[in-house]
Amino acid sequence: MPAPSLHVSRHPAVLHKLAILRDENTEPKKFREVVRELSWLIGYEALADVGVRALEIRTPMEPMTAHQLDERIGLVPILRAGLGMVDAMLELMPTAQVWHLGLFRDERTLRPVEYYNKLPDSATVDLCLILDPMLATGGSATAAIEVLKKWGAVRIKLVNLIAAPEGVEAVTSAHPDVAIYCAALDRGLNDRGYIQPGLGDAGDRQFGTGRAD
Repeated sequence: MPAPSLHVSRHPAVLHKLAILRDENTEPKKFREVVRELSWLIGYEALADVGVRALEIRTPMEPMTAHQLDERIGLVPILRAGLGMVDAMLELMPTAQVWHLGLFRDERTLRPVEYYNKLPDSATVDLCLILDPMLATGGSATAAIEVLKKWGAVRIKLVNLIAAPEGVEAVTSAHPDVAIYCAALDRGLNDRGYIQPGLGDAGDRQFGTGRAD
């Protein structure tokens, strides 16, 4: 049974673009474009509950009460695959702050190893969005959430394109307060920790490195 904190989009545009992303014949340039487009759509859903405050403005016709954001947004892409999601999120939230976390998966243990962290000394935002195309074992996501909570982040959301049940279970068990937004919940992981049917290695496919297995 899906976790209550898991939000899987069923929007037709998301389903259409997801098929392009999964196709092994999609070239890196097109793959990057679709990662950006899907990130915008999933990010739009993830930001639906962001707080706003009243703002008095004047239109060409008359004064009125409008709204502006009342929360500071932080974007935390997980290097390197998460980089492809940043521009789309900045289109949605141009004033968002962007920091980077470097985590790689040890292929023997499937556990994350942190190698880069450029967060400031203390939290400066109200909501952090962790950006990573794939939620596989959940190791990197859980580690990133722990880093952000120690940093002082109060509200954290995961924005993924594809998730595996194992990753969802790992995140929701360790951090039930963190909502997960994605385009698809796939069948599961293979013995190498890759999502099936998935789309392969999101970083390799964005940047034209490696090969499809």
